[in-house]
Order: sequence, then C-alpha cells, then structure tokens
Amino acid sequence: MSDCLLSRRTVLCGLGASSLGGCKVLDGLSEPDHRLRQFMARANDLTLAMQRGVLDRGALAAEFSPADIRQPMRPNGFTNPQDSEYLALKSTDFEAYRLKIGGLVERPLSLSLADLRNMPARRQITRHDCVEGWSCIAEWTGVPLSHVLGSAMVRSNARYVVFHCFDTIERSLSGGVKYYESIDLVDAHHPQTILAWGMNGADLPVPNGAPLRVRVERQLGYKMAKYIRAIELVDDFSMLGRGRGGFWEDRGYEWYAGI
Repeated sequence: MSDCLLSRRTVLCGLGASSLGGCKVLDGLSEPDHRLRQFMARANDLTLAMQRGVLDRGALAAEFSPADIRQPMRPNGFTNPQDSEYLALKSTDFEAYRLKIGGLVERPLSLSLADLRNMPARRQITRHDCVEGWSCIAEWTGVPLSHVLGSAMVRSNARYVVFHCFDTIERSLSGGVKYYESIDLVDAHHPQTILAWGMNGADLPVPNGAPLRVRVERQLGYKMAKYIRAIELVDDFSMLGRGRGGFWEDRGYEWYAGI
C-alpha cells in the first residue's frame, strides 16, 4: 500500500525531470482546471501553511563546512544567455550593469555591482536542491536581500518580490519570454536570502547566473532566479506572465517550493 503513495516531492521531481530534461510538461497541466494541477496547488497550499505555521520564520537551512564542497557547482536552468543586452554587459565584465529596484518602494534604486559589493555581505555554504533530483554544495557570497529592500523603503502594501531576468528562456516567432520568478516578503527577509555575486571564493560564473542571482535556501532551485536585471515589489502577481508567479509555475510547477 505504501508503495502506491505519491508524495509532493515525488510528483514535483517527476514533472521537473521531464520538463527540464527537454520533454513537454504533461498535456494541459498549465490549465487552471487540470486535475493534477489542482492536486499540486492543494499540496502547495498545505506545505506553505505548515512551513509558516509550524517552523520558525527565521529557521536556517543547513550550512556546511568548506570540506563539504567536493565538486564544482552544477548550474541549473539556462546557462548561456544570448540576449544582446546581456552579451553587451558580459563583454565588459558587467562594468555597466545596474540592478533596478522599483515598484512598490518609496526610493527606487539603480545599483552597480560595486554598490552591491560594498554593502554588508553574507557568506554561506549551503546545498542547492534541484527539482530534477540532484544537489550540490557551494559557498555563496552576496548582500542580504533584506538590506537592499530596506534601502529601497518597501511600501506597506507590497507582498511579493519579483525577479526579472536577462535570459530569454522561451522563444517564438512573436518574440521571447524572459525568465521571471517571485517570493513573498517572509522569504525575502530571511537571513539566508541573498543576492549572490560570488561563488566558491570567486566572482559568480556565467553558467551559475552572473552577474547576480538570488539564493532562497529553503526552496528548490528553480526559485533562485539567475541573471537578474531588475527587482519589482508588487502586491499581486496575477499580471505577471500567466499569473502563477513564475516562469515554471506558469507551466505547472508549484509557486511555493519549500524543502
């Protein structure tokens, strides 16, 4: 009997392995009335409720020692953006890069990499868990997202942080879709949620998201947007993409991917 039970992680990993491996998401899964999507949405709500209700909001994900870093950090998702704006920045080692912070903030910001590196930094050695089923341990260095949001003075009606990225992950004759992702303000203010500009003692490599990626250590890897070009504070993400809060969420994944 127990062999027939489907856990939330089993369903999600199965979908991730098929989607990220190059196969199509199950037919119709992106439709709101798809039965499997409804099942996953209920599991998602339950997981979020349990995490928020039972666990300390400030509870840390496991951190490791340098000796635990035994292999190069395997890059997740897209690894080599070919968008013209990104390539132009990359050609000058991101000297002209600016991170835009806007939306529901009192003080919109435009920050260079030097600005970000001059902010208080946090180093953490954590495990990256991918929806495909693999994991890697790496050291990440960056500024806590909470510090940046504090500098921008987030308005009281903001509920979510949206990450807009450089990489066009889906192309079509009518244009392309750049990667996007979102988290709520609870995870945004978690001490381990950082905007990482360094990895394993060096600048963040391009395959791992240079010049800037987010680390949300208590969630699965697809939540950790890479190649970030802008951060937007919103009170609702229904107007983002197909309204599910992220690129993969719009294609059947869960919005809350807590582990």
